[in-house]
Amino acid sequence: MTDWPLLSTVVFLPLIGAGFILLIRGDEATVARNARSVALWTSVITFLISLLLWSGFDSSTADFQFVERVEWFPGYGIDYHLGIDGISLWFVLLTTLLIPICVLASWDAITVRVKEYMIAFLAMETLVIGSFVSLDFVLFYVFFEGMLIPLFLIIGIWGGKRRIYAAFKFFLYTMFGSVLMLVALLAMYFEAGTTDIPTLMSTNFSHNMQLFLWLAMFASFAVKMPMWPVHTWLPDAHVEAPTAGSVLLAGILLKVGGYGFLRFSLPMLPDASHYFAPLIFGLSVVAVIYTSLVALVQGDMKKLIAYSSVAHMGFVTIGIYTFNTQGLEGSIIQMLSHGLVSGALFLCVGVVYDRMHTRDIDRYGGLVHRMPGYALVFLFFTMASIGLPGTSGFVGEFLVLVGAFQANTWVAFLAATGVILGACYMLWLYRRVVFGELVREDLKGILDMNRREVLAFAPLVVLTLWMGIYPETFLEPIRASVAHLLEQVQVEKAAMAVDAVNQLAQR
Repeated sequence: MTDWPLLSTVVFLPLIGAGFILLIRGDEATVARNARSVALWTSVITFLISLLLWSGFDSSTADFQFVERVEWFPGYGIDYHLGIDGISLWFVLLTTLLIPICVLASWDAITVRVKEYMIAFLAMETLVIGSFVSLDFVLFYVFFEGMLIPLFLIIGIWGGKRRIYAAFKFFLYTMFGSVLMLVALLAMYFEAGTTDIPTLMSTNFSHNMQLFLWLAMFASFAVKMPMWPVHTWLPDAHVEAPTAGSVLLAGILLKVGGYGFLRFSLPMLPDASHYFAPLIFGLSVVAVIYTSLVALVQGDMKKLIAYSSVAHMGFVTIGIYTFNTQGLEGSIIQMLSHGLVSGALFLCVGVVYDRMHTRDIDRYGGLVHRMPGYALVFLFFTMASIGLPGTSGFVGEFLVLVGAFQANTWVAFLAATGVILGACYMLWLYRRVVFGELVREDLKGILDMNRREVLAFAPLVVLTLWMGIYPETFLEPIRASVAHLLEQVQVEKAAMAVDAVNQLAQR
């Protein structure tokens, strides 16, 4: 098994499944049925194979594992180079878990161009996993940019009334940031002579160059997360995207931005990361408080949850730039938790939207009388989003706040207000939709969740509880990688300080 290219299999198996779907022929109903089946089986098999990465992962080392390397551009220092460490392991598993759930969520909801829809999701899976396992900057950039295409199509073709506007807004925002990252890539290549990520991590870039490189990468990763004030594309994209598209967007795509900070900004540009940490803290605190207040006045369920995602990502960026163990581990756990919980909340919206074809909060009320099972699941994920102890949301927020307190007590205090505001808007949403009298006639015949919907929620419930009750399962694999990352940041920063002192002495 050690000789088998496991990472390449996990990366490209969904693309092979998409190829099989492309070859399906027959009448529309037959094509749709077979496309759904092939997409589901492909994504489930990919998830099962990805579990081999977890079972074979050595948590005692920070070295990259399951490494594959083949010359791509001989003589140019650009290779097909894959590998994972404790930071990227869980993001790969999160992606392979959520894609089959997205397929299940789309089973009856998508009836037009089902074949193309399933191809887009499987292509998206390949591109996202490829981003998380790439150890070459050019390869990462190819996967990173490629993600725009299937998601643009998913929003633009199968979205709501304003889908074209939302799709183009998403594309233009993310493309602008990515162009600046390409400039940074070229600058680093000409400076270091390679695009190998482990080599770039050990390259000492000058202080001024680090500042420009950091800003260029920040433009790309901040939009992807998204951070305030470049977050405005996200609510529109969520509102217009189909349910599974929102799950994909919140559960997976936003994590690529946070992963970029962890993989590139901190280890490659430590001096600039320390220099710009106050800026990150300021923007993150504004994101946590401002977007929470905006969420309180939303009338659309999806838009409310979208703004809550921006607030939760504010916790992530605070944790990353605390430069301590608790903050970094908390940021990773927070991203994993958000992927599960926010994805589940969008599924909750999708359940009632498929029945009533509206997301307006005012159109609901009293659903607990007709949908007790749904009310229970919705309550569980509402509590997890708030950060109730015993759920994954509590672990991530608690670790981030502990790390933030060590770095800056004011940042910790202001971020903690986001926990209170989060409880306000989520409980307000739940009360309006689920509790109260069932007065609307069209709601009196609404049906509770079916078996397919229960099957989609089940793994998310189990993992949210597992991460909340016994987080060590998820913390153990990332601990060595986080420690190594902190060592890189501190050592490189010290080296930069010594170089600065020497330069002053020479003058």
